[in-house]
Formats: sequence, structure tokens, C-alpha cells
Amino acid sequence: MVRTPYGAVRGREEDGIAVFRGIPYAAPPFGPLRFMPPVPPERWDGTRDAGSFGPTPPKPPYSEAFARYLSDPVVVGDDCLNLNVWTPDASPSARLPVLVWLHGGALTRGSSAVPVYDGRKFARDGIVFVSVNYRLGVEGYGLFPDAPANPGLRDQFAALEWVHRAIGAFGGDPDAVTLAGQSAGAISVGALIAAPRAQGLFRRAVLQSGPPEAFERDKVRRMVRRMANRLKIPGTAEAFAGVDRDVLLRTQAEVGRLSSPVLGGPAFGIVVDGDLVPRDPLEALVDGDVARGADLLVGWTRDEYRLWLAPGGLLERVDRMGAVALAGAMARCHCGHEVPRGYRALHPEAGTAELVGQMVTDKLLRLPLRRLADARPGASYVYEFAWPSLRPGLGACHALELGFVFDTGETPESAKLAGDGAPQALADTMHQAWTRFVTTGSPGWEAWDEAHPVRVFGEVGRERDESGAPAREAGGGAALDRAGVPAEGRPAGRDDVPHTGEAMAYTAYGLRDGELALWTAAEAGAVTADGPLDATVAADPPPGRAARRAELRSAVRRLRRAGGVRGGR
Repeated sequence: MVRTPYGAVRGREEDGIAVFRGIPYAAPPFGPLRFMPPVPPERWDGTRDAGSFGPTPPKPPYSEAFARYLSDPVVVGDDCLNLNVWTPDASPSARLPVLVWLHGGALTRGSSAVPVYDGRKFARDGIVFVSVNYRLGVEGYGLFPDAPANPGLRDQFAALEWVHRAIGAFGGDPDAVTLAGQSAGAISVGALIAAPRAQGLFRRAVLQSGPPEAFERDKVRRMVRRMANRLKIPGTAEAFAGVDRDVLLRTQAEVGRLSSPVLGGPAFGIVVDGDLVPRDPLEALVDGDVARGADLLVGWTRDEYRLWLAPGGLLERVDRMGAVALAGAMARCHCGHEVPRGYRALHPEAGTAELVGQMVTDKLLRLPLRRLADARPGASYVYEFAWPSLRPGLGACHALELGFVFDTGETPESAKLAGDGAPQALADTMHQAWTRFVTTGSPGWEAWDEAHPVRVFGEVGRERDESGAPAREAGGGAALDRAGVPAEGRPAGRDDVPHTGEAMAYTAYGLRDGELALWTAAEAGAVTADGPLDATVAADPPPGRAARRAELRSAVRRLRRAGGVRGGR
């Protein structure tokens, strides 16, 4: 039994770990509180049972294509602003490091009840682990003229404040908090550590496959307008609050059906609100004074895009569409023909889907995370997850690393993405690295510097070269097979990828420097397949711009019609 600021809770002992589930950190966000910022929960008398997960926020189910790979449990109830705590020592004197986890799911799906996020392995290793539920979709990120922006992010901030006030009673040290998340959770982490109001509530941060970013306000407004048009109501919070919850969720799913991180489209996201998010989070972290003393662990998977394209057969369709698909990627990334030509030169054996996926991933995810690391050398650590799933077509896709970070590969939910027989050696290696980072600030490899060290997880035998020096891998130039794995140095054939063995990690230097240099040059207005050129030579002549924009918009529309499925960013 532990006493929180709002009342006592009774958890369960599971394998020597004290587990408390479903603890309210804010009041139910419905009735007069719907679409409003969170407020503290009512205090309760006696002892509240914390033996099972609390209600999950309203959300639509994954489509059938994505439900094959992603689990998303639903717990019914209004008291959905709750969190869970795993602790090895629920005594105030323990003062253990704390890890606060924000789940992913495109800000529309997911919850802390996903079995892959079980915190017992972190608690076993001396960490107090906290996972958080927060409002999703239109409830959490709709933009209305009569309600504050970002209520879902405000939920997360309220949970972080709760941790700072209450975690000491569970054995945690409020001055040793690591804030971590994956995908939309990582985007949320980026916004929170950049928020002036959150300074002092964390010491370290982990951003897995999600960059600090703020959406364009009009992009979120378009999502709300399209929902309002279908529902035939005004685009106000008051009008939306009067709609049946299930109808609202179905409408949200229908409007977002043709959107994805690769193809774009209307979506919900964090916006600059002049309050909790006073400016773009990436810019604040790169050139501002926020989070200056924080250690950062950031990274991505080698084939992020495959989770968004493989379900429903979109990989094959993109390959068949060829130049149209590349034009769609150019529109998504706001670049000219020179960038895909550069990727083709770096990866001449890659198919169209591979080029499109890697282009979009580099532009929207890897490049901003690299900018963040560049701005904080010596305190940033960068990784790439490269182990390809045993499920056909997925490669080292988005979210695949989660079962290894949490060391929950034995769960059926983890096997949905990884397949049966994922290597325990890789889980041991990754989980240990994350544990070291939370407890010491260093995951066990070199901090980011001018050599650009990247820890690559999921490949065997690359730790040292013939001279005994650390293995080095240049960015670009290596042919990628269809699973996104470097083809040189291993037998051909998808089934020959090593899945067992040693520590399955090595340090690469300059990994992806070639590809990301293309974007840096493109942003300066000068890049060709052979590298940067003078801007006056590379820039499109003004008369051609309107025609190119029309061509790209048409390509994006055709790509979305070909897909018809939404990913789980």
C-alpha cells in the first residue's frame, strides 16, 4: 500500500516487483471537462485497488491489415487519465531512478495496457517504471476555436507533474527522471522537454522513432473540418462534445483512412499554442536554452516505412507505380527531382518502395533527430535498429525494437511484429543499454561528436575490423536488399539474415551521412545525384514550379488511393 497525493492505493506483488495499475493522475476528461485541460482527480477515502489497468482513452480500432501486427487493448470507462507503476522497492528511502513511458500510436491509438510495455524488466534492474494513458485523436489533439490546444499533451504534462510529486512514495527519485517514448510518444517527449514549464521535471530523455516537431495548425484544422462536414455540425468543441462517442470515433477513422506518415494527409498533431508549446520544439531544443543539462538517447529503425507500406500490399503497389510514387515522395518531402536521383545513385539496386520509404524517413525523422544530436554533442547518443523481422516483408520496421527494449519478446503481442524465435541476445543487449542510460546517462557507446558514431543493433560480427579497430561504415553507397539490410558481407537470400548469436551490436561511423547530406544540400537549394551544386545551377526555373506542384499533388492523390490504409505512427 502506497499513499499518493489524492489517496492510498494498493498494488500487487508479481515476481518480487510491486505493481500498481490504473492510478488516476487527473479527473475523467468528460462532461464539462471534455476538450479542456486536465484537472486534479478528486481525493478518495480508504484504499483504492490498483490491481488492474485503468480505462483506456477513446480510440478507433486498427484496421484489419494493421491489427495483424499491432495490439491495442481496450479497457472501458471514463477514468482514462491514469498511469501504472512498477517498482522493486516501494519505500521512500530507496531513491531509485525513474523511467516515464509515453506510448505511440499516431496520437490516435495505443495505451499503457499494451503488453509489450510491461515494466517488470526495468523494475528488476533497479528502475521505477511509469507508463501513462493520455487523450487521443480529436479528444486530445483536435484544434477548436472554443477550447485550448493540445489537451493530450497537457495530460502528459500533468502526469509528469504527478510523478515529480508522488514517485518518491513508490521508491523513485524525482530528481532522476528519464522521459521516454516511441513514435508519437517520442514526438510528445520532444515537445515536453522543450516546454519551459516542464524544465526541472526530467533529467534525461529517450526519443525512439519520433522527432521533436509541431504540426501546421491548418493541417490539424483540416482534420477537424472534414470530421465536422461528415457529422454536419460546426467545427467547435461544444458541437463535437454533443456527438455520440462511438460515432465520433468512426468518423475520425474514416477521415484519417487515407493518411499515413509516408503518404501524408490530414492528421492530428501537437501544435504551437503559445502556452505549453510556445515555439516549435525542435527549434527550441536546437537553438534555445531548454533541456540544456539533459542527456539524450535518440534513434530509429532501419526500415521504419515498412510498417506503413507492407500491410495491405502497398509495398508492391508503390514499386509498380515507379515515377509516380517518387513524385509523391517529392511532394511529401518538398524537394525536387535531384534528391531521388541522389538516392538512386547511392542505392542503385534498391526498388522504388525502398527509395520512397527511406527518402521520407530520412527527411521527416532521421534528419531532425540528427539536427538535435548535432546541437548537443557529448550528451547525445544515437542508435539504429537493424534486425529484420521474421514476418515477411517487414524488415527492421517501425516499432519492432520495442519488444527488445522492454525485453518482452516472449509475449504474443511482441511476436506479432517480430515473429517467433526472436533473438534473446539482442533483447539482452538493447535492454541493458536503455537501463544503463536511465541509471547513468550513458548507454554504453560513444556520445555523438564529429565522427557521428551510431550504435547499430541487430547485426553480428561488425564490432571490429581486421586491424582490431572499431568497425566503420560510411553513409550511403551500400546496396540495400528488399529487407533493407546491407547486401555486402552476407549470403544472398532473405532467410540467411543472422538472427542468433553474439551481442548483435556494433558502432558505425558516418552511417547515413551520404543520404542526409542530400537533404542538407537540398534545403540550401543545390543538390544533384552526384552531390551538391551551386544553387543557381540546381534550382528549378520559376516558370516550372507551378507545373511541378500540380504534378506532385496528383501523384500524392494517386498514391493514397492505391493504399487506403493508415499506419500506427
